[in-house]
Amino acid sequence: MSARTDSPVHFALIAIGTSLGGLRALRSVLSALPRNFPVPVAVVQHRTPDAGDPLQLVLQELCALKVLEVEDKAMIESGYVYLAPPNYHLLVEGDHFTLSTEDAELYARPSINALLQTAAEAYGPRVVGVILTGTGHDGALGLAALRRAGGLAVVERPATAEMAEMPQAAADAAGNAIELAVEDIGPFLARLIALQINDEDR
Repeated sequence: MSARTDSPVHFALIAIGTSLGGLRALRSVLSALPRNFPVPVAVVQHRTPDAGDPLQLVLQELCALKVLEVEDKAMIESGYVYLAPPNYHLLVEGDHFTLSTEDAELYARPSINALLQTAAEAYGPRVVGVILTGTGHDGALGLAALRRAGGLAVVERPATAEMAEMPQAAADAAGNAIELAVEDIGPFLARLIALQINDEDR
């Protein structure tokens, strides 16, 4: 699907999922978002349960938005990138996040499917779902649910992804997903939301 940005929908959340190779991809996407980017961003990066890696600090180095690891019941606010903590599902419930220790889904906790499915239930067509590089099929069912709810689906172009399996599965499941090279996803999101702001100012 071609990358169009003429949507009249006013987005409330951008939900990003990634796995193997995700650090480089996330840094590329998040570094392209401007400091005044008004839509909250939620990120699930597959990590081991005892991950002690400084993902938050590494992403913050190149991100103009404030990067936070989510605490239970945290309000969803603009100007922030919210990271799912290791070993917790990140769920959207209305105007806040909740953390869950329910069983892993497709061997993953946090689960990309869980984030996307609950975001679709909470915000429907006001969600942009993004699937980046990774192995496995986590995110495919979630992106399909998001599309059924009217949300916008974006996947890293499988042919150029570091690991193509996850974005390919998501694209196949969702249908009509916008496929972009990773370096084009951040600028696409920035343009999409800039158009939203311009519409609100008219």
